[in-house]
Amino acid sequence: MTIKELIDLYEAKKKQYGADAHKHISNLLNEAKKMHKKDFLKGATAKKAIAEGRQPDHEQSWRAFKGKNLEKLIVHIIKEEVESLGLKIIEGNTLERTNSSNLPKELSMVKRNLLVDYGEFGSHLPDVDIIIYNPKDFKVIAAISSKVTLRERIAQTGYWKIKLGSDKATEHIKVYFVTPDEDGTLTVKKPAKKGRAIVEVDINGSYVLSETDIEESDKVKMFNKFIEDLKGLIKKNGSKN
Repeated sequence: MTIKELIDLYEAKKKQYGADAHKHISNLLNEAKKMHKKDFLKGATAKKAIAEGRQPDHEQSWRAFKGKNLEKLIVHIIKEEVESLGLKIIEGNTLERTNSSNLPKELSMVKRNLLVDYGEFGSHLPDVDIIIYNPKDFKVIAAISSKVTLRERIAQTGYWKIKLGSDKATEHIKVYFVTPDEDGTLTVKKPAKKGRAIVEVDINGSYVLSETDIEESDKVKMFNKFIEDLKGLIKKNGSKN
């Protein structure tokens, strides 16, 4: 199973469901899991486990694949529309894994504009999966975390929003969480589960890739609202094409 195959599955959903394709991400991931398992069982790790009389641990392999590639899929889904607004989108690990001296000037400037200052302990990048920025001035518009469930990273996302908001240089950066919300944390506004409370209070919002109807608010919305909100954000900031 490769990211290309995952994207192909999404494109098939897009042909089938059109603008509602984003609602079927969980179904897509279930289909991908079956394909991934077939490939996994053919691999050396699984064959070695079987030879040793052990059950191959596909779940661990699948979780790693899913976690790594959900953000790539989200980038694929929104990239064209983000770029149509005159913005650019990159994965966060592009900046994290590369020494600044080896980055192109544009990305080096973006990295500087996203750093969190810890004083004598140096400056560090926040743990985010996707970055949207303006290539004209390298200003970071939004930082996005993407996980299948909120419990995997929502409190950490809230922490990074607070840190970015505490510095004049980064306080304008919006911090979002994009998720299929497979454990239903965001479904109901009140009584709110812990994850929903963190979204409503500590970050700028969450967008849900799900068929399940959710009780929307100013902070929690279905994923199809993301681009419209981004348009509103850049208009408000005066970052027009």
